[in-house]
Amino acid sequence: MQRLKEKYLSEVREKLQQEFGLKNHLAVPRIKKIVINIGLGEAKDNAGILDKVKVYFAALAGQLPVVTLAKKSIASFKVVKGQPIGMMVTIRGDKMYAFLDKLISIVLPKVRDFKGISEQSFDAAGNLNMGLKEQVIFPEVDYKTVDRTRGLAVTITTSASNRKESKKLLEYLGMPFRN
Repeated sequence: MQRLKEKYLSEVREKLQQEFGLKNHLAVPRIKKIVINIGLGEAKDNAGILDKVKVYFAALAGQLPVVTLAKKSIASFKVVKGQPIGMMVTIRGDKMYAFLDKLISIVLPKVRDFKGISEQSFDAAGNLNMGLKEQVIFPEVDYKTVDRTRGLAVTITTSASNRKESKKLLEYLGMPFRN
């Protein structure tokens, strides 16, 4: 079992249940899924980029990504409907906890001038959205094979009903927040 999942089941769930006064442990906030998204605007000109990015994206997520297509044509961006413009992967279960553990303990401490995650990163439903400027901060990505640094968007979806519950859940799991 993943280290972070074990921590959630043994410590965090009990703390949250007592703190929020919940009678049923199934009502305690938990992490549902993590979605990792990468935009590849240059894929419209060079289809070979999709294959390069798919290799390291699959390595850092633990499963193959899905190619996202343009929903509509936009003339000013020279994008045609149905053209590949990015990749995304949704991870759940043990892979999700493994990725979150890696994100908290390895990746975020490597970010230059990192002062913690802002409270503004939460949406109204209690989901955390954050962007990473470089993919090379992940240990699975070999920087020698990367042709260009690309940013990632990471969304952590929780079952919490508001920002406060979601922040407490992630705080107890070890997510570094700004004070």
